[in-house]
Order: sequence, then C-alpha cells, then structure tokens
Amino acid sequence: MPSVYDSTVAPAIVKVERLSVTYRATYETKPTLKGALLRMGRGQRAVREIEALRDVSFEVGRGGVTGVIGVNGAGKSTLMRCVAGILPPSHGRIEVHGRVSTLLALGVGFNRQLSGRENVVLGGLAAGLRRDQLAAKYEEIAEFAELGDFMDLPMRTYSSGMYGRLAFSVAINMDPDILLVDEALSVGDARFKRKSFDKMGELCAKAGTILLVSHALRSIRELCDQVIWMDKGKLVMHGDTDEVVDAYERYMEVGESEVALEDV
Repeated sequence: MPSVYDSTVAPAIVKVERLSVTYRATYETKPTLKGALLRMGRGQRAVREIEALRDVSFEVGRGGVTGVIGVNGAGKSTLMRCVAGILPPSHGRIEVHGRVSTLLALGVGFNRQLSGRENVVLGGLAAGLRRDQLAAKYEEIAEFAELGDFMDLPMRTYSSGMYGRLAFSVAINMDPDILLVDEALSVGDARFKRKSFDKMGELCAKAGTILLVSHALRSIRELCDQVIWMDKGKLVMHGDTDEVVDAYERYMEVGESEVALEDV
C-alpha cells in the first residue's frame, strides 16, 4: 500500500528508501568443552546472517504522529535506531531533516551515579543545547517529571517509573522537530500518561513530528494520524490509522480485546 504522505505538498521530514539492515551473528549448535578447544585451533564459529530490515521504504511529512506496530522481532526498534542515526543501514538510505530527540529505551544515556539534575544537563548538552538554553529549560523539565527533591539524588535511587518520567521529560522538552518514542508510554500512573499524551499533542501543534512504536493499540488509535505495520523486517502496510490497525487486528486474530488494547 502506498504511503499516505503526499510529497507534492511539502518535502518529507523523514524519507526512508529501500532500507535493509543485516546482522552477522556467531553461534554454536551444542556448546561443549570439546567444541571450544576445537575452535581454538580454527579460530572460527559458524556465522548466521539475520535480516532485521528488508527493503523498507516510506516517507513521513512534517507534523502529526506516525505509529509503528508489529509483533516482537518485526524490526520496529531497528527501524527507529536507523532513523535516529544510531544504527547504519546495510543497504538503502535515510534522510532526516530537523533536530531529533530520542526515547528509545528508558534511562539509556543516564549515568546512575549522577543526580537527576546532572543527567538533565548532560542530556541537554548532548542534544546540542547551549548552557543558557538548558538553564531556561531545566525548570520545565523538572516540573514535568514531578520528581521533587529526587532531582538532586543519584539516579541509582530511582525506581523504573521515575527513570521513565525523567527520560520522557528530557526528550519531549528539548523542542525537537522529530521525536522518536519506542515503547515508553507505559511509565507513570494514568494521570502522567495523559499528561504525556497532551505534551506530545503540543509538540505536533508546533509542527513537530513523532514516530511512536507501541504494542498498545488503544494508544496508537488515540494518538496517531497514520500507522506503519512491520512484520519480519518488511513493511506490510502504511496508511490511515484505523485501516492499518484493523488489518493488523484481523491478522493477529485478536480483535479489540483488552489484551491487545492494554498499555503494556
């Protein structure tokens, strides 16, 4: 199915062309001491190539939320890492126009020995903000995360929920043109989730663009303007949210069950 984005209206902010990613993994069928000794002589193991992404192409225009769905191992996270510039393509190309902020794994990039305040500073500098810009942003980040005095404590004292709230607050408050979110909306209580949804809506109102990976189909339906369905490294469908999610549910034979809709 062709992309719902019309490139004649405005240039794409994210353009993926024939993207493929292949991993090379070594393995041994039956690990044994004898096998380890034999490898010392040969210096090699069996090598298997894993095609994480295969010939994926799509475009995303400026503004709105594009959801990315699919079962575990479909290639969703690999796709996000490629768009973020973390993982280089094996084949194909990616064009990204604008400042990118990533929330690909909660707490990644944080130093557990440093305080929340110190990690905010490091995150802002890594995002390219000047110290004066970061100083103006700090209070907004801290207020959104709702961690109070914990901002001055080492992050090793944080719960996973606290990690997630601070990570989301840092990512969303860096004024990104493009925000990449991978399974990060289940942090915090229902009120914090609602606040997170509202904040992403504010970003979109400023012509920001969000790519959201999630298994929570209720969130996908509520937040997304269009959806990409990935399966076994391939793009199966890209189009209107309800059309793609309906097709995905039929494929999974689960319908709108509470299991499929639950934020996980």
